[in-house]
Amino acid sequence: MYDTDLADRVRAYLIGAPGLTIEEKKMFGGMAFLVNGKMCINVSGDKLMCRFDPADLSEVEKRKGYQSMVMKGKTLPGYCLVNLEGYGQPDDFSYWIELCLAFNKEVRASKDRK
Repeated sequence: MYDTDLADRVRAYLIGAPGLTIEEKKMFGGMAFLVNGKMCINVSGDKLMCRFDPADLSEVEKRKGYQSMVMKGKTLPGYCLVNLEGYGQPDDFSYWIELCLAFNKEVRASKDRK
């Protein structure tokens, strides 16, 4: 289950950015937004799950609302969760989405596993 209002905010932001191909897909128990064929940002419950350049971790982990992303007992580099405290204000919300979009430009799309 995921916060549909938060997903609407993410969708509206992405739609407003020029030159993006956006696809929505249910992933990680939430709604993932794929940008130009690559997983960019996800709404998981009432949190944003952000994909960012792992080299930016020292800056990113200082942001309010930041939580490292742990799956199966392992911290995933380049992924984090952000709670409402971290994205509630418009400037903070923009920060996280722009962080994800910047990294999205750098990564390659994963090969289709089908």
